[in-house]
Amino acid sequence: MAPSRFLAFDIGAESGRAVVGTLDCGKLSLEEIHRFPNEPAEVCGVLHWDVLSLYDNVLKGLEAYVQRFGDSVDGIGIDTWGVDFGLLARDGALLQSPVHYRDRRTTGMPEQILRKISPEKVFERSGLPLSRIDTLCQMLSLRLNHSPVLDSAATFLMMPDLLAYFLTGVKRCERTNAATTQLYDVPAGRWSDEMFHLFNLPRSIMPEIVDPGAVLGELSESVRRGCGLSEGIVIAPCTHDTASAVAAVPGHGDNWAFINSGTWSIIGAMTERPVASAEAFTAGLCNELTLQSFFLCHNIMGLWILQQTRSSWARQGEIYSYAELAQFAEKAQAGGPLIRPDDPSFLAPADMVAAIRDYCRRTDQRPPEGPVAVTRCILESLACSYRLTLDALGRILGRRFEVLHIVGGGSLNTLLCQLTADATALRVVAGPVEATVCGNVLVQAMARAAVGSALEIRDVVRTSSALVEYQPRGAGPSLELYCGLSTRTES
Repeated sequence: MAPSRFLAFDIGAESGRAVVGTLDCGKLSLEEIHRFPNEPAEVCGVLHWDVLSLYDNVLKGLEAYVQRFGDSVDGIGIDTWGVDFGLLARDGALLQSPVHYRDRRTTGMPEQILRKISPEKVFERSGLPLSRIDTLCQMLSLRLNHSPVLDSAATFLMMPDLLAYFLTGVKRCERTNAATTQLYDVPAGRWSDEMFHLFNLPRSIMPEIVDPGAVLGELSESVRRGCGLSEGIVIAPCTHDTASAVAAVPGHGDNWAFINSGTWSIIGAMTERPVASAEAFTAGLCNELTLQSFFLCHNIMGLWILQQTRSSWARQGEIYSYAELAQFAEKAQAGGPLIRPDDPSFLAPADMVAAIRDYCRRTDQRPPEGPVAVTRCILESLACSYRLTLDALGRILGRRFEVLHIVGGGSLNTLLCQLTADATALRVVAGPVEATVCGNVLVQAMARAAVGSALEIRDVVRTSSALVEYQPRGAGPSLELYCGLSTRTES
């Protein structure tokens, strides 16, 4: 049987890339062929995504594919982050560049929402805790500010759906990304008529929702002519990047959990149905969708904190790679100060090192000195946060986890993986690094009958990846100290 070849576009908040996935005899290989920045721009006080630049780089990725592999491809799929969207006019033209989820327009929107609906009801309907970055808050800000863009809109499309529309002319919304909006009724599996009515939002602009693996359509003739492809279909993978990564976690059986580790750490476990209990709401958990399944998860600040400390040191002329910092921290004394990664002071400080030191002073701890101690502090703190989140997930799901899979960029951080094994007392399996791309490619492959099921996708990832195991070594970072931090910051 001839190899199948798919092109995946994986676009994150800072960069994007085009990666070719080749499936041959049950094994998947990946080759990156194009990488590009994703740089938002502030225009007249509003922070926008440069979606036309992103689209131009999608076209360049198609051209790079043709130069490397020829004029036919078995499928093309796009995944991005969630919540953000574009609005089209009746003639199909984009009304404005999509606005960044960190833009100030959503300030005060959660409070406006809570005037009409309780946070528990939002969670029950959408499966998500209320957050100012979510699509509901963005749409409500347009309505309350009497935006002519909303009044002129004929079609709403999430970011990956918008790029797919540019390629094909087809207007659809893939389900895993729809579920990030708080405009999606999770129990009913459709757009929430209640939320649109309650907040006077135009239900008529919402497109048909399709499942992961749906064939969206052929590339338009102008796109094929421009890039040199003779044929090519666009397939909706799990277009929410987290959902693509979760689809590719190489778990087996039932008693495993996962961490998609990168800028954020998404910690979760698979579920057959959404969990809307009071305990899940109180714990701040999210119900999200992946291929043919739900997962219950918690998003916490991840390696963003380490990324920003590197930036702080770089501004002082001290340049360190992630590998160097991990090697330094392995030699550092254990049992130093700890931080709560989700503390608001770490969201966007001017100087992350200073923010860590200030947090330690506020919690009556001796601040860490130098890159070695700071890195150790960050990684031990993340491991503690993982432990507490997994404890909550296991308690709510009535499940005892036996294996923890770490995928994404954080799976390369050997010290973090070992500290996590120590803190959780679980066997940790690290890899693949490219889980999101693997999920994107293999959902496309399932759509073309090159892979048979969601379980087979996990099998393919398992046999195609160099996985590394970490066994618990004994006592991990101090959970007693970590648990006491919230009390200290409140006092």
